[in-house]
Amino acid sequence: MKRISLTQYLVEEQRLHNTIPAELRLLIEVVARACKTISHSVGKGALGDILGSAHTENIQGEVQKKLDVISNEILLEANEWGGHLAAMASEEMETIHKIPNRYPKGEYMLLFDPLDGSSNIDVNVSIGTIFSVLKAPEGMTEPTEKDFMQPGTQQVAAGYAVYGPQTLLVFTTGNGVNCFTLDREMGSWVLTQREMKIPATTREFAINASNARHWHAPVKRYVDELLAGTSGPRGSDFNMRWVASMVADVHRILVRGGIFMYPADTRDLSMPGKLRLMYEANPMAFIVEQAGGAATDGKGRILDILPHKLHQRVPVFLGSKDEVELVTRYHQE
Repeated sequence: MKRISLTQYLVEEQRLHNTIPAELRLLIEVVARACKTISHSVGKGALGDILGSAHTENIQGEVQKKLDVISNEILLEANEWGGHLAAMASEEMETIHKIPNRYPKGEYMLLFDPLDGSSNIDVNVSIGTIFSVLKAPEGMTEPTEKDFMQPGTQQVAAGYAVYGPQTLLVFTTGNGVNCFTLDREMGSWVLTQREMKIPATTREFAINASNARHWHAPVKRYVDELLAGTSGPRGSDFNMRWVASMVADVHRILVRGGIFMYPADTRDLSMPGKLRLMYEANPMAFIVEQAGGAATDGKGRILDILPHKLHQRVPVFLGSKDEVELVTRYHQE
């Protein structure tokens, strides 16, 4: 079988569908190269002195792991000088990162969660990187946070890398979802799955069950029905999977179906959810919808939400369409 590299795929996609202009192609290639570097650091583990805490906190008030900080730096440095970006925003930084004056400015804006699933770093379980690309607004001269306040429908590309037994890169530019595997010997990304599709029905769900006592009624109702198995209203046994790494959980759903849930709960009613809209929910919702699935916040489509701040949080229900529609209906009722 002929191996298709990431570059070849991007060039041919532009020829066929005109969805990946040269600047965007460069941006995706640079992000992919940064993910390759992060993968190398992850693979070193204790040998590279990257395990453990950095003894600092990010803007979310979460204690950073050494690898969080390293990954953030890798993505910033890789993307600063190419001339395809106007600004960047990271889950690990308080405000946006403007492109330094010594470099040319481009027409795109990049958002990323440099290392998703940090709690898994020290126990050698899959972690990943999530990214989202927006176009800079027309006539923008000096980028501000306000320029990033675009609904997820405006994304021109989104993707994630999984650092697991294989290193994978999965992304969409609005024309289906494709998966690339890193050939570690050759150092190149090779197309290994085209047009990924999420099965519409499923027998798996992913949620942090330790929070069950705090869930709102619609989530309790939905999960109780799944747990009731063949003797319950669903008439079928469901399995629960929870990796505590969104990329790993979403990738499993992309491959074999399922629903991923991170709902709001009663612990802090002022907090609308745990996951970040701009760095996690939007890019994953774009990918899931492109693969034939659905993504809501319990009330409506995630991609339609108009952001009002950079680190906004939202509840997330995404995956196989039938299940997402059912739990969303319970919320609406």
